[in-house]
Amino acid sequence: MTITAQTLKAPSRLLFALELRTLPELGGFIAALPLLTALAPSGDGHPVMVLPGLITGDSVTLPLRMFLRSKGYSTFGWEQGRNFGPRPGVEEKMLDRVKQLADVHGRKVSLVGWSLGGIYARQLAKVLPDEVRCVITLGSPFNGDPRHTNAWRLYERKSGHRIDDRQRHIGGPIDIPPPVPTTAIFSRSDGICAWQNCVEKDGPIAENIEVKASHCGLGHHPAAVFAVADRLAQPEGQWKPFDRNGARGLFFPDPKRA
Repeated sequence: MTITAQTLKAPSRLLFALELRTLPELGGFIAALPLLTALAPSGDGHPVMVLPGLITGDSVTLPLRMFLRSKGYSTFGWEQGRNFGPRPGVEEKMLDRVKQLADVHGRKVSLVGWSLGGIYARQLAKVLPDEVRCVITLGSPFNGDPRHTNAWRLYERKSGHRIDDRQRHIGGPIDIPPPVPTTAIFSRSDGICAWQNCVEKDGPIAENIEVKASHCGLGHHPAAVFAVADRLAQPEGQWKPFDRNGARGLFFPDPKRA
């Protein structure tokens, strides 16, 4: 059966319950650190800002930032406490932070956003394309009906915004890709967001990478972390799609399969 906007639903209760695997995934990340360190390419020192998901903060993105720092990047959190949505002043502070990092380092900033943080990252890149090098999203529902998630009511309660108003923020419609290289990392077993809402339309500088992870574990799942490091390591202006050939195909399924 072809999945349409009418038949698509939020992830099932079973998938939602399986979000508890985020703890084993964190343990897997710690155990895989020596191998990840050996296999993941090193960076060129450019600044990378990591944006957290709904109701989480910089402490949740610390494992990913520490790993990227060990690979040679200058990594930064968003430094706005817990993410309760685009409350007054949040968007302006994010814009100022990207401008500041680009100015201090004299280089473009890569943006990595987890869930809601990925939507922020896309919108920031649309407003500041000259300051943003690339965008990587982790389970970010920027496509389709926002009610196809198990968190939309929480978003409305914490942010004070109606879910139907999410197109009225910086950068315009959130489903339009930013004008910079963009990678959407997603999981078909995501228990929070319908995975179909987290994939990008393929384009000259846009791609999707599938991993087998929980939504809450995407920021520290070994395969997702490797994919982030691989994408960030590309020389500026020389973007190429992710290579799934060889042994990588065991960990990164074909995102275009039926």
